[in-house]
Amino acid sequence: MALHLYNTRHREKALFEPQDPQRISMYVCGPTVYNRVHIGNARPAVVFDTLFRVLKSLYPEVIYARNITDIDDKIIAAAKTAGESIEAISARFAQAYFDDMSALHNQTPTIQPYATEHIEQMVAMVQRLIDKGHAYAVDADHEAAGHVLFAVQSMSDYGQLSNRSLDDMLAGARVEVADYKKYAGDFVLWKPSADDEPGWDSPWGRGRPGWHLECSAMIETHLGETIDIHGGGRDLVFPHHENEVAQSQCAHDGKLFVRYWMHNGYINIDGEKMSKSLGNFKMVRDLLDHYAGETLRFALLSAQYRSELSFSVDLLDQAKAALDTLYGALKQVEHVAAIAPSDLSEQPAYRALLDDLNTPIAIRELHGLAKSMTQATGTEQAQFKGQLLACAELLGLLQQSYNDWFQQAVSDDAMSVEQIESLMAARQQAKLDKDYAGADKIRAELLAAGVVLEDSREGTTWRRE
Repeated sequence: MALHLYNTRHREKALFEPQDPQRISMYVCGPTVYNRVHIGNARPAVVFDTLFRVLKSLYPEVIYARNITDIDDKIIAAAKTAGESIEAISARFAQAYFDDMSALHNQTPTIQPYATEHIEQMVAMVQRLIDKGHAYAVDADHEAAGHVLFAVQSMSDYGQLSNRSLDDMLAGARVEVADYKKYAGDFVLWKPSADDEPGWDSPWGRGRPGWHLECSAMIETHLGETIDIHGGGRDLVFPHHENEVAQSQCAHDGKLFVRYWMHNGYINIDGEKMSKSLGNFKMVRDLLDHYAGETLRFALLSAQYRSELSFSVDLLDQAKAALDTLYGALKQVEHVAAIAPSDLSEQPAYRALLDDLNTPIAIRELHGLAKSMTQATGTEQAQFKGQLLACAELLGLLQQSYNDWFQQAVSDDAMSVEQIESLMAARQQAKLDKDYAGADKIRAELLAAGVVLEDSREGTTWRRE
């Protein structure tokens, strides 16, 4: 079975046919680094990391680029509020993003370009658009001089990605109606910077790029004029991705920009779309104080990526319980060396991932593999274990040992390993001294701290609840 993906542009699922099977190119919009990221930002990172893993199982080379937007009005405002330089605040939150995404078991993308490192390419693209009649600079004697705008009416098929006409896009859209625009829907490619704002020299004066322009220039620089896959959240379809299409295709004489557009659904919290304006966003770092990163990842993969995901404590607890079950099954065959599968093509979990990343079905099949593994013996059991681990790796799951999973401390106030082992030693001595009441007291103390002791003929082990 070959890979099939849902293409937002065509609104249907189709066979994935790359332009060059020897080199797959994928770009995903990354964060604007002015704050810690919320769980909504984590969903595309986890979804497209999973796709990255699946693509690498099919093709010899996959180039995955995920950018860092380190120049933006929000960053400028955050720096002023914090009394920090823009460079310092963007570097700090970029690193925080890397740390959070690593905690969710995301692999590092092949390329992580920073917007500010591509100003020369952005200026060049703007100039090309002007030369080709798709953009215009505001008159020098106008108070808005220094702005360069894309002329959306110059592109005959503008709006195809979001499937909206120009009139539909303007109706109720949050666009700035300014007298320096030839058309209300025209969007900014370049804008002037005040003396206290970051800026770069350009033919139109000192200024900085528009948000949409940044991604187009970074894609052109690192992946080429046409790429295989472009991903991001559904909220980016319009205007961000629509405007990327406009810039890139018009800069390259109409050449196709993206072959497959992919967008993940929203996250809902308490029945409402997650939104900063509603105050219901959950920072990844705060969630990691209570749940392991693998638990968050499992929860994010529990719904098919295009579906809306209802995010709640119940969902996280269910994810933790499911992972406990799967790691518990692996514990039962700890002594068995897994046989790595030479071919997963007929494995239902893998086939589910090839079907537009159907992660809920893939997860269900993991449980089926775990059950088959524990019921089998000998070589068959080793084969089931190999299939389970290989399919789970494509989901970024089950890559820890049983002990690492059950003994990891999530919160800062959790009892340390040294404290646990000291109490276990004291309990063992109490048992040797036949002080069974004292031994039971220590067991109860550990249990109250969320540590469960498990006695067996081989000795005593422990795990966190």
